[in-house]
Amino acid sequence: MMHKKKAIRKVSTSSPLKQKGKQEGQKMGDGALEKSLKWLEDLSKGIISHELEELTLEGLQILQGQKGFIRCNFVVPSRASDADGNWHVGAMATLIDDVGAAAIYSVTDHIKASLDFNISFYSTAKIQEEVEIEAKVIGEKGKLSQVVVEVRRKGNGELIALGKQWMATTKDTVKAAQTSKL
Repeated sequence: MMHKKKAIRKVSTSSPLKQKGKQEGQKMGDGALEKSLKWLEDLSKGIISHELEELTLEGLQILQGQKGFIRCNFVVPSRASDADGNWHVGAMATLIDDVGAAAIYSVTDHIKASLDFNISFYSTAKIQEEVEIEAKVIGEKGKLSQVVVEVRRKGNGELIALGKQWMATTKDTVKAAQTSKL
């Protein structure tokens, strides 16, 4: 029996438009984008997060946001360091996970659950060093979305870490469970 393969839909991340009063690159009237950026900002301020996110995202600055793409600056806080004064890999993983989730949220208009998450570490950053984080949704297939997140040293663009993540929605599953007669 032959199975028909579904193509992975590429998500457009065309050049951003600057809007007065909005984050650089944020387009007016895009509800999912606005909600995703607000969600990420609230996480970084500790408004909706657990202590882990508050500690690891504190001071995150969203520079640019558009559907399927988010760019941030971040100064590594001392509270997110390891014993050697480097950015703790667990704190870096939390930041990569949350910024990637926000990029997916900007496309799908809801949070998804992580199915596959891997990070390659190429370097590290020291306390008070500034880094740039870019998350780009690279495809969708059914209920699945994939995002790639790059963390680079602000001064020279050196790659510090590369995260790849597949996330899945439970939105239809929740809706089906609510209508079940069992």
